[in-house]
Amino acid sequence: MGDHYSLLGLTRNASKQEIKEAFRKLAVKLHPDKHSHSSKAVKDSATLRFKQASEAYQVLIDDRKRADYNFRTSSASSTAYGYGYGYSNYNNRRYASASKTSSFENLVRYLTTRAFLLNVSVAGALFGGVAVVNMGWDALWKIRNSGKSFEEAMESVEKAKAQKEKL
Repeated sequence: MGDHYSLLGLTRNASKQEIKEAFRKLAVKLHPDKHSHSSKAVKDSATLRFKQASEAYQVLIDDRKRADYNFRTSSASSTAYGYGYGYSNYNNRRYASASKTSSFENLVRYLTTRAFLLNVSVAGALFGGVAVVNMGWDALWKIRNSGKSFEEAMESVEKAKAQKEKL
């Protein structure tokens, strides 16, 4: 995949206008229609690079996607030697403070994901259903055995069995 910034020929602090201009230049140069009469290898290469540039543009132009991309690439780019995948050690230090997040922020990010919220809502519905069914059983018990506890009812059943055996 490669780095979106280097693919568009930009630095990490590029403005939206610079991102748009860089993408337009690449799009004109790599658009599949421009290479319709080229050889298959050239056409395939241009199409692939055009798709990569389009993906890079879609990520970098959207503030949320760009912040997520910056977070993921800055945390994945540091290795034991301090050098990342295509980034200099200087760039890692320069942008490290912007990408550091606390464990609380990571927890909040996890707790607000759609998957987590969906799982919580399904679990809540299941527990709510269990509570309603349990209340229904309790209500049925009280209707059929007014004034008796479960233990008292079991004693009366045992007495009835003993009387049947005597007869």
